[in-house]
Amino acid sequence: MPRDIQIITEPQLRKIIALDRVLVDVVERAFSALAEGHVVMPPVLSMDLPMVHGEVDVKTAYIPGFDGFAIKVSPGFFNNPKLGLPSLNGLMVLLSAKTGLVEAVYLDNGYLTELRTAAAGAVAARHLAPSTVDTAGVVGTGIQARLQMQAAFLERPFRRGLVWGRDTDKADACAKDLTAALGVPFSATTSVADLVARAQFVVTTTPSREPLITADMLHPGLHITAMGSDQAGKNEIAPRVLAAIDAYACDSQSQCAALGELRAAIDAGAWADHKAIELGEIVLGKKAGREQPNDVTLCDLTGTGAQDTAIACHVRMAFPDAGQSIPISTGTS
Repeated sequence: MPRDIQIITEPQLRKIIALDRVLVDVVERAFSALAEGHVVMPPVLSMDLPMVHGEVDVKTAYIPGFDGFAIKVSPGFFNNPKLGLPSLNGLMVLLSAKTGLVEAVYLDNGYLTELRTAAAGAVAARHLAPSTVDTAGVVGTGIQARLQMQAAFLERPFRRGLVWGRDTDKADACAKDLTAALGVPFSATTSVADLVARAQFVVTTTPSREPLITADMLHPGLHITAMGSDQAGKNEIAPRVLAAIDAYACDSQSQCAALGELRAAIDAGAWADHKAIELGEIVLGKKAGREQPNDVTLCDLTGTGAQDTAIACHVRMAFPDAGQSIPISTGTS
């Protein structure tokens, strides 16, 4: 029996979907679903490829009540810029939750992952950041650094911003881009410690394998969202930080224990008697996150297959006529 598969390319996706509060709500629903306990989400299939300075992640999740589920392939080959190619690539395949048949292929080159990751940061800001943020800071200078600041601004409009990066020219460029995008002044700083000291809200977005934020940098009222550590070996936050803060939240406890900042704290023996709170539990009101204005909080985001399913289903439902429909025949094997 012939049927159609929707195919949308990255340029087409960029015309129809962007980072906004509607998308934040979509991703927030994925966090809620995880906390309700009925999501089927296998561990991330992750390959570290140091011989080519690359990595590949495959993520998926089935969420009861959603019409489909996504399988996302996300390669990152970090020598590509030397070849004039982007570091990130990939695609999402959306399958019917009823029949398992392919319904859509999103040739997004990582664009949907960029958006859902930024939206996840906005969910963290919504539920954990101080009610008033005067200064926000971002550690890192890439696409996600820019998007995370834009996401934070949706939930906590701040008055000024700071950027730190190992490359000062890239930090200056990122600060200029964010100033233009958000209409508030951003400036580059040469010290992570200075950035943290001056900010009430900080996001880390690097692939660092050595801690960038240490426990001595913490101060009352600070919130940190750490989203760079998504593979074993990456580590932006010193293990003692997790033991020193008032509340630690994560997107998935099991996933963060394997891939996130929680893994580093466990390995260092800094998490012996602590219990992680999943962000979805805070969204649903099952657990408390920030309880007092002076609390120091941290959210550990490794990116989940549930988020990929949520954004893929959103594209399918909100833009059913986007892209092109390719008729195919359903055969048997």
